[in-house]
Amino acid sequence: MASDKRPERAALHQVIDRRLSGKNKSIGNRERFLRRYREQIRDAVRKAVGDRSIHNIEEGADISLPRRDVNEPVFSHGPGGSREMVHPGNQEYVRGDRIPRPRGGAGGGGGNASPDGTGEDDFTFRITREEFMNYFFDDLALPRLIRTQLLADAPEWKTRRAGFVSQGNPTSLHVVRSMRVGLARRIAMGGDARRQLRRAEEHLALLESRSDTPAAEIEALKAEIEELRQRLARVPFLDPFDLRYRHRVREPLPTSKAVMFCLMDVSGSMDEARKDLAKRFFILLYLFLTRHYKQTDVIFIRHHTQAAEVTEDEFFHATESGGTVVSSALTLMNEIIRERYMGSEWNIYGAQASDGDNWQQDSSKCRELLEGKLLPLCRYFAYVQVADEDQNLWEEYTRVLEANANFAMQKIVTPAQIFPVFRDLFRKNPAGATP
Repeated sequence: MASDKRPERAALHQVIDRRLSGKNKSIGNRERFLRRYREQIRDAVRKAVGDRSIHNIEEGADISLPRRDVNEPVFSHGPGGSREMVHPGNQEYVRGDRIPRPRGGAGGGGGNASPDGTGEDDFTFRITREEFMNYFFDDLALPRLIRTQLLADAPEWKTRRAGFVSQGNPTSLHVVRSMRVGLARRIAMGGDARRQLRRAEEHLALLESRSDTPAAEIEALKAEIEELRQRLARVPFLDPFDLRYRHRVREPLPTSKAVMFCLMDVSGSMDEARKDLAKRFFILLYLFLTRHYKQTDVIFIRHHTQAAEVTEDEFFHATESGGTVVSSALTLMNEIIRERYMGSEWNIYGAQASDGDNWQQDSSKCRELLEGKLLPLCRYFAYVQVADEDQNLWEEYTRVLEANANFAMQKIVTPAQIFPVFRDLFRKNPAGATP
């Protein structure tokens, strides 16, 4: 009779590789390589970033490292033993002769070619978009940023020890403290019984030493001693009441709250090339802030004769233009600070880009606004001039630079200068800055 039972099928298991790297790539080896050659990769990223536009700044890159920097030392077996060798001398020089310096191009190997026609290329590998940006912003930070206040909406938490509790997660069990509490409990619960047992044993020894002691009295005393021993044996070595667990509590940490004011000149003197330089600088600044600081507000202000707070899209794409009154942007920045960001909990920053073309009377007013109202409130203020010639605004700001350590100014004339200037303005612990 045929059996109705069907053979059981083996369970099929499907393994899905969700690691960031693709197949046939070792994440561990790659991370070790990036850590080992961090400085070389960082220098290569800085060189590569100068040759690309702001539109493809976040793309990955092919990084080339000199072969000599990635060569690893190796051990090999020497010939060993005792050997006798005869080294030939020379027929041109004798001891004491002065060897002349080789003429230009006559000696020394300056090129990459080898005499036998063989050589090795530089080691080239590709880093991802995320790795590229991490290396580029690695040593940058907002100057003078401090932690000021406890945020109620999204605080940062720190876990600290807070003693021991009698209930908790088994993984938090503190064995030593539990054993100590158990020992104290056993001593407390069995203290009276042990004292009675000790007196009973001493009395039994005394009775047994006498020949006239009745046997019934000795038997009764032995029964009492046995009962006391059983009572002590019933005291548990470790009771659930004795267990103690590590107690940890979460407490909020002071969180750095910062606001960055981006002020861009869009007057008629700012042609398309200069506006493009300013926009590239602010795009890089915005990218830096959004990647490194979560609790940071960014305020965009465009100005010509009048200043207006605009959205991110309007700031980078609006085409409105007009005359030039730079102080209008500083006045609006001061009003916004007074209305929204007053208080010691805010780290206030400002970044201004202009060609420097301004009315002479208004330039002096800008200096007065900076020194009298804005710089006392700001942690740091950076001015970038997208023109080479020294305008009257540059001259007034030079006086501000000499008297204020939290003010910096630079010039950007070509796109290749954007990245070096940005790194110089926002590098960690800039010269003259105090933490």
